[in-house]
Amino acid sequence: MDRSREPFISLALYHAFKWSIVSPVLHAYFRVQINGAQNVPHTGPLVVVSNHASYFDPLIISNCVRRPVAYMAKEELFRVPVLAQAIKLYGAYPVSRGTADRAAIRSALECLNNGWAVGVFLEGTRTPDGRITDPKKGAALLAAKAKVPLLPVCLWGTENILQSSSAIPRAVPITVRIGNLIDAPSSTNKQELEALTQKCAAVINEMHDLAR
Repeated sequence: MDRSREPFISLALYHAFKWSIVSPVLHAYFRVQINGAQNVPHTGPLVVVSNHASYFDPLIISNCVRRPVAYMAKEELFRVPVLAQAIKLYGAYPVSRGTADRAAIRSALECLNNGWAVGVFLEGTRTPDGRITDPKKGAALLAAKAKVPLLPVCLWGTENILQSSSAIPRAVPITVRIGNLIDAPSSTNKQELEALTQKCAAVINEMHDLAR
């Protein structure tokens, strides 16, 4: 297997979905601005670490970094016919929410071994303002185990896409900033993972403070 890039079928599905739906919506409806796209390696394994404020974030990130990004998806989605096959082709892997799911970690490492970019939301859940206040060490642990770099990405404005008063996405401005690569930890030492996690959070929050 060629491990320098994602499987052909996943790339084909990614580009078809991106150019027919995601990219036109992002640029025409949300008027997305992308800064730092030159920082993204075109091939090879990578941990994409970001803030998280909207259900739309995985699609936005994958589109803006210009390559598929595999994300955890709740295991219930993999029981739905057709949808299960589609998200598998797109790189999603199942996770049991609320548990320390070692199978999900193994799936993420397998994606990295196959040359994928794997996405991790640093806080592990959505935050109301898009800022990171309680980062988790999962992304740093993956990077250490797979010996791959981390790519910090900041989403600004996505928390305003959906409002409780309406189920229709709002045409709000969105900015995506992509930072410089951060080297993988040299070990899985707890203190080193914590220091790198705090560094990623600081970089993402600094980009978020730049606003639009």
